[in-house]
Amino acid sequence: MPDAPGPPDVGHHLLGPHVVGRRVVVRRLIRGETGPTGGPALTDLLGVCLSWADGTCVVQPESGEPVRIPVADIVSGKPVPPRPSVRQRVGVREAEARTASLWPALERLPLGEWELRCQTVPGEVLRKRANSCLAIGDPGRPVHDALQDVIAFYERRSRDPLIQVEAGSAVEDEARASGWRPLGYGEAQFRLAGLSRVRRALGRSRPEGHQVELTVTGPRALAAVGTGCDPMAEAQATLDGDWLGVYGVTVDPAHRRRGLASAVLAELLDWGAEQGALTVWLHVETVNAAGLAFWDALGFEPHHTCRYLAPAR
Repeated sequence: MPDAPGPPDVGHHLLGPHVVGRRVVVRRLIRGETGPTGGPALTDLLGVCLSWADGTCVVQPESGEPVRIPVADIVSGKPVPPRPSVRQRVGVREAEARTASLWPALERLPLGEWELRCQTVPGEVLRKRANSCLAIGDPGRPVHDALQDVIAFYERRSRDPLIQVEAGSAVEDEARASGWRPLGYGEAQFRLAGLSRVRRALGRSRPEGHQVELTVTGPRALAAVGTGCDPMAEAQATLDGDWLGVYGVTVDPAHRRRGLASAVLAELLDWGAEQGALTVWLHVETVNAAGLAFWDALGFEPHHTCRYLAPAR
């Protein structure tokens, strides 16, 4: 009869006092119990390390009371990335659907889970996002066939065929295999943040000598410094449930580095908070290094990246 397995080799792990405050996974012995193979029983615990002292590691799991683990009972373990926030766990398709609030008057037609979009108001500046097919998810038919439907839709409306895809997705790979190519510009990150966190990061951003004017029209708001056709700075926001979308943040080059962008943004977030908004989102182009740094500093985290593809000519 073979001998029962011996005790596991404890002490070989990547844990220690340096992981206090970090999320960890710990495999430990359960003293006095036998595992399914006849050896000592083991169990895993995932949570945040609260302390590491006096031969004991304390871990706070996602639910329940903190767990005290003798360091001598730890078989293996390591730090793991923080759990994504609830906002970051929103799917790409759901996140991009929030942009619908920017153009409520668009023509929209479903193509499976894809969505064909087209501006219909004469004289409006044509926007890529508003005149492209949101090609995220399952179109309900082979991608090659769906792309032919996209071409036909936009040709009937005298628009150039264009799709918006998640960068690096299977849909992008299949579209490229069908002869579609990146547009070469307009690639943008979708970023999210908790509205209260961004408000704390901004503080009371009110530039001396300048008044921020807020104009509200239904679920939309415009914040500007300086009136007339050429404001020194302005930004816009639209409300969709408890999500606030920020867009059109511009500062006159002659008035940059004076805190004006922060001032108009703070005004919009104050308004959004009063309306019950909890999450704020925006798009920032990946080539906009200054913009990426600005939003980084305020706590906006990348959720996904989208790019535009057009059929090869």
